This record gives sequence, C-alpha cells and structure tokens, in this order.
Amino acid sequence: MTGVESDRLRLEFDRVHEVARLARSKGLDPSLEPESHIAQDVAERVEKSVGPAGIANRIRELSSMIPREEVAIKVAEEIAFARFASEGESAAEQAIRTAAAILDEGVTAAPLQGINTVKVKNNADKSKYLALYFAGPIRSAGGTEMGLNVVVADYVRQIVGLSRYRATEVDAK
Repeated sequence: MTGVESDRLRLEFDRVHEVARLARSKGLDPSLEPESHIAQDVAERVEKSVGPAGIANRIRELSSMIPREEVAIKVAEEIAFARFASEGESAAEQAIRTAAAILDEGVTAAPLQGINTVKVKNNADKSKYLALYFAGPIRSAGGTEMGLNVVVADYVRQIVGLSRYRATEVDAK
C-alpha cells in the first residue's frame, strides 16, 4: 500500500468513525460511544481492552527485546508484583487477563469473556490457592496461546505467594 492509499484509508476510517460516534451520541443505542477502540499497535490494543493504564509503553519496550510469549510472562510478573497499582486478587486477575491479551495480540475477546473470573480460594488445609474460571472451552482458534493462561496463572500464583490447589477426597467424588 502506498502512502497516498494509506492516507486515504485513514481519512475514510476517521470519517466513518465520526459518523458512528455522532450516531451513538443521540442516545438511541445502549452505548453512547462506539465499542471499538482505535489503537495504533498491539500494545495500545491490550491497554485499551484489558489494561492496566500505562502498560502499553512497557509492552512496546519488552517487545523490542524478547518474544511475545516472554513479554506476556514478564508483564504478568510486573503486574503481580503490583508495579501497575493493583494488589492481591485483583493484581492476579489483571496479570492473567493482560498476559492473555498479549498472547492473542488483543484480537479476541478471550481475555475479557473467555476468562470468567479469577479468585483466591482456600484449600482444605486453609492454605490459599488461585482459581481460574473459564467461560467455555478453549477453542482451536488461538487455543495454544490461550492454553498458556494456565501457565501464566500458575506463575502469578507463585509470585503472589499462594499455594497450589490440593485436591481432597470430596473433590474426587
């Protein structure tokens, strides 16, 4: 695509987005703004879709040095260590959702809708563990990347000092 074509495409996009914004502002739709967020790259798309605020610059910085999978793990680690303001259970959930968005390049709804919730729960021995709830099966489209959520969750669990899940006889029934 030439620079002229790119400029023309951008101008048309901006025009159509403005039409959508004006239409939504009339209040006839449940949302007053278009749901799609405009993002210039994957890092910005991740920040706008799942956050946390300010993470895009860190994603860009790490992406220039290491592969995407490692970026996801490193960002999850930094969020879990509360570098981006949240702590505890909310930091664990944020870390997992942000890593998921990095892994799928902010393309699917999996980080928002595929991961139903993240909770800290108690084992029978009163130790705490991290429970990751999925809204449905991990699909074949992007399944490999989304399967890494379990690896990320286990790493985050260790960072925040939680025990592993310990099954009991009741669980086995």
